[in-house]
Amino acid sequence: MNTIALPYRELAIGASYEGTARTLTQTDLSLACMLSGDWHPIHADAEFCRAAGMPGPMFHGPYGILLAMGMATSLPAFADRVVGATGLAEWRYRRPLLVGHTVRVRATISGKRMTSDGVRAIVDRRFELLGPDGEIFQEGVGGTMLQLASEGEQS
Repeated sequence: MNTIALPYRELAIGASYEGTARTLTQTDLSLACMLSGDWHPIHADAEFCRAAGMPGPMFHGPYGILLAMGMATSLPAFADRVVGATGLAEWRYRRPLLVGHTVRVRATISGKRMTSDGVRAIVDRRFELLGPDGEIFQEGVGGTMLQLASEGEQS
C-alpha cells in the first residue's frame, strides 16, 4: 500500500494502488441495516434467503460504495488538501456481497484536470472492490477535488 503522499503534479494516469483486505462480518451487515433502516428479508433473514436459493443475506448495494470509498481514502495519499468528492459515475454491482467475503480495493488514476480557477484540481479514480481471487464485486469512477499547494508549500 502506498504511504508516500503524492502531489497532484506527480499523479500518473494509469497508476494503480491496492489496499489491505478486510472480511465482512454479520456486525457489518446489521449496522448497514440499522443505518439505512432497510431490513428487507434479502438483507436480514437467512431463512428467506435460503428458501429463495441464495447463499445468505446480502449487503445493500450502496454498502460496497461506502467500503470502496473508505478503504481507498489513501490510495494514493494526496499531498494536496482534499476539498471533497465530486461524485460517482459508472458504478456497477457485479456480484453480491455476503457475510464472510474478504474484499480489498484497487484505485487507478483514470483522469486529472485543473479547475478554471487554477488553484484546484480534480482527480478521477476507477475503484474496484475485489475478492481474494481478483473477482470484481463492484466498480466505478469517483472524483476528488484537491486544493493545490503553492510551490513554496510543497516539500
